[in-house]
Amino acid sequence: MRFDPADEFPHDDAAVDEWLFAAWRPDGSAGVVSGHRLVGRRAWYWSAVVEVGHPVLHLTEWDVKLRFDPFIVKAPEMWAEHHCVAAFEQWSIGNEGHFAALDDADEALGRAYGTPEPSSADLEWYATAGPSAIEHGYEQAGVVHGVVELLGRPHVTFVEAPARRWRRWGSALGPQPIDGALAHTGLRAPFAFPDGTTADWVLTPDGFRSRLR
Repeated sequence: MRFDPADEFPHDDAAVDEWLFAAWRPDGSAGVVSGHRLVGRRAWYWSAVVEVGHPVLHLTEWDVKLRFDPFIVKAPEMWAEHHCVAAFEQWSIGNEGHFAALDDADEALGRAYGTPEPSSADLEWYATAGPSAIEHGYEQAGVVHGVVELLGRPHVTFVEAPARRWRRWGSALGPQPIDGALAHTGLRAPFAFPDGTTADWVLTPDGFRSRLR
């Protein structure tokens, strides 16, 4: 199936538009997730940074007024952006805000209260293959270069890190389906969405997977 460069951008006839990015170190020692959904005139944003030996850094904003540029999400004390540099080739991923540092990843599926930790991400996503069709859109493999800057601990860097992105739109969307991993003990990036659905991702040697209990 062929996709048009216009598919990278919001669809006027879609009730929901979504962009989701993930990258990880090949040894499974660190990973990052950044997601953005448009629902009518409001936006959702969610992100997590995971690294061995450190709490999960977790950030969510579920009711953000849509801006003139729908790829910019700005709420009190945070901003985020997914910028299409070249359709199907390159995206810039950035955010800045106070993430909640969660010692127990399960807390992200509840109230997600943790110690505030300032974080700033500056990442570049480059395609390594063309887009492949999935339900409601497409996915694409790539690599990420960049850094997540942190206060009081070493920054999390990514150099030619394996990455994947998903682009979906439609009348309604659930959490992004991905392959599962049974009882895996890797780093987790869970989220509880405002529509009552959840995603519990775990980092494996093959990238992020849905954690199966």
